[in-house]
Amino acid sequence: MLSRMLGAAMLNPDTYEDVEHDSSATWQAILVVILVSVAGGIGGVLAGDGDFLRGVVFGVIRGVVSWAVWALAAMLVGTTILKTAATHADWGQVARGTGFAQTPGLLSVLVFIPIAGGIIAFAIFIWQIAAMIISLRQTLDYNSTWRAFFVVVIAFIPVV
Repeated sequence: MLSRMLGAAMLNPDTYEDVEHDSSATWQAILVVILVSVAGGIGGVLAGDGDFLRGVVFGVIRGVVSWAVWALAAMLVGTTILKTAATHADWGQVARGTGFAQTPGLLSVLVFIPIAGGIIAFAIFIWQIAAMIISLRQTLDYNSTWRAFFVVVIAFIPVV
């Protein structure tokens, strides 16, 4: 799992292909989402944004639900609105890829650092978007990174 997380964080397309085709990696993707949610919750609590229960426990629940909804929205957009002749994907494939794409969020434990915390949070956001794009390009069998970018943009609307 660690090597997959590193590959996902390094934006390695082969890593996303690997998790797309390994249905047993769904639990690993869920674990990545939980770990990222815990890291974000701890970083938020250390920054003074609420108490531990709300920051971590509810953060995990929110993180897992948001990930599941995000994967569904991305799958629907990617396999209908922006489908290509090569596109073949189900929710599990998209969910595994997008789950691992959240790996850079582990660094959100550092957002409590004065001044640098905001920069770190912004860098994590951009990194995760890039990982989502690569993930969706691979799991939706696209040749175009731009098509995957537009899936991210369109699927983001209902999730918000």
